[in-house]
Parts: sequence; C-alpha cells; structure tokens
Amino acid sequence: MPDDDNSPISAQLANSLFADWKRASAIVLSVSGGPDSVALMWLAARWRRALARGPRLLAVTVDHGLRTEAAREAREVKRLARTLDLPHRTMRWTGAKPKSGIPAAARAERYRLLAKAAHESGATHILTAHTRDDQAETLLMRLLRGSGIAGLAAMARESERDGVHLARPFLNVSKSRLIATLKKAKIAFADDPTNRDVNFTRPRIRAVMPLLAAEGGDARNLARLASRFSRANAAIEILADGAERYLALRDRQTVSRAASPAGGGVDASILDARVFAAMPEEIRLRLLLRAIDRFGHEGPAELGKVEALLSVLDRAMSEADHKRRPRLKQTLAGALVSLIDDRISIAPAPARRRRVD
Repeated sequence: MPDDDNSPISAQLANSLFADWKRASAIVLSVSGGPDSVALMWLAARWRRALARGPRLLAVTVDHGLRTEAAREAREVKRLARTLDLPHRTMRWTGAKPKSGIPAAARAERYRLLAKAAHESGATHILTAHTRDDQAETLLMRLLRGSGIAGLAAMARESERDGVHLARPFLNVSKSRLIATLKKAKIAFADDPTNRDVNFTRPRIRAVMPLLAAEGGDARNLARLASRFSRANAAIEILADGAERYLALRDRQTVSRAASPAGGGVDASILDARVFAAMPEEIRLRLLLRAIDRFGHEGPAELGKVEALLSVLDRAMSEADHKRRPRLKQTLAGALVSLIDDRISIAPAPARRRRVD
C-alpha cells in the first residue's frame, strides 16, 4: 500500500482490500452515513461491479434513535445506495436507552441488528469501515484500562460474532485516505458531532492523538503495535491449545458430578494441578479463562478476577504439604472452581438462592 495517506484509493487497491471476501455468498455493509462507511459502500459497489461473479451486497444503516439527524442521514444513505444499484435497509434501535454506558450499549445493539439483517438476507459476512485511526484509538483505550495481550491486539481483521463473520477491510487504511476517495468521487457524507463529544472516552482519546503523534505515537505506529500484539496473542493461543490437550485426562475430559435435580450429571473440566502449576502464568490464566467461560453462566470472566483466582490457587498449592492436601472452592462468573488434592475442577456453579424477604 502506498505511503501517501491522503491519496484516493484506486480500483486496484480496492480489489486487494476486498479480495478475501469475493467468494462470499452475500455481504452486509454497515453504513452509518459518515465518511468511512460511505467510502466502504462506494468502494465495495465498484469492486462488485468489476467481478464477473461476486457476492450480493446489502447496505444496512442502524438508526440508534439517539440523534434527530439520524433518520435523515439514513435516508441519504438509501439514496446513495440506490444510485449504486445496492439494496438498502434501515434497522432501528427501539425501546428504552440506558442512562449510562451509551456507547457500549449502542455498539452491542448495532452489531445485534447487523447480525439480524445478515441472517434474514442470507449474508455470511458483515463488513465495517473501521480504519487504522480507529485501531490506534482502540489500542490506547484498552491500554489505559489495563487490558491483557488479547485486548491489546485490538480489532481483528476478521472474527465471528452472532454466527456471522465480521470483517474490517480498512484496518490498515487511514481515515484521510477514505475522505480523499470520496472528495475525488464528489460524494457527500454526514458529520456526526458525537465523534467530537468529549463526554465520551473515544473522542477524548482522539483529541490527544496529535500530541502523541508528535512524540512518534501516530496512528500508523500504534496500529503496528496492535498488529504485533495480535501476532503474539495468536502464538500464545496455539501454546494454550497444546497445553489444554496435554492437561486433559484422556478418558475423563468431562466427568459426571453429583446428579442434578432434573437427573443426569454436570460436566466439568478437570486439570492435573501439579502439571498445571508448572506451566507459564499466561498459559495458566488462559486455561482458567477458557474453562470458566465454558462452564460459567454469568458472562465472560474479568481478567483481573481470574488473575486473583490464580493467585489463590497457587497459594493453596504452595501452602499444602505431604500431610495436608490442598483444598479450595471458589465461584467466579457462574463457575465453581475446586482444588481437591491434585485435581482442579471447573464446573457450573449451583444457582444462587433467591432472597426471601
């Protein structure tokens, strides 16, 4: 890719950006009306026309109902989609909105609605217009929140969500380049003022980016750092896969525990505690996270809490001696973690009893 971040994206470059998805049956394009997503729609439409046979494209705009201008912007996207010979659909976030955590709630609802549109249209992929600038901001946000290696890998080029492939073709493309592309094509786009609202975290991070860039922390370098974290994370995941297979008791990967009231047994993950204790800390953390997320019923476990649990397990193992075997029971994220003698068991925790006043 050329180094000029202000040059329009050529047809040849667009073909390479979208090449991974030319065999998809159908693709949903997430188009809000801002410059990034409008460029995504325009470039994808041009790419599709150049293919002898390519995926069906559906532009989808999610109206979160948070700004009065959103409905008009959705109509503008629909008009542009019509000129590009693309079908368009507006999905609306209805119902009460939370009083806090609006960006996270809106993001979750947006992906839910996009996945709904994909399932209903037979699309296998959702393409979003996240840029290199977005990747750099995401890395900084997660760094400040104390994320682990997996979090610092930031956004993946492709992942799976709600049974659909979520893809980001512009993660190595600057926002300025997408704007240059639209200006050359004389295509208008919306300006969302919430992108500059410092009441939210991302705009505050965005405001300090020029200062970081002056010290060498520009979007290009930060995105490169995220890519390196992603590479390291992928390698550690492979090592964790091997450790998980090694630890699994061949004939007892799942064991039947006490019968439940409905009959039958409860599955659990069983780990050899002494072999587990000899493994690197990062591998042990990931194995615990995997097992807790697999068997827990209260959502993903927080990394900090799993780190604290691992410390408790280590202390229980180290304080035990040949006369006193290690024993521990603790719940986390709806999973029951037990250490009995030389076995660590992770199973669904019993349902909590409701308080009766």
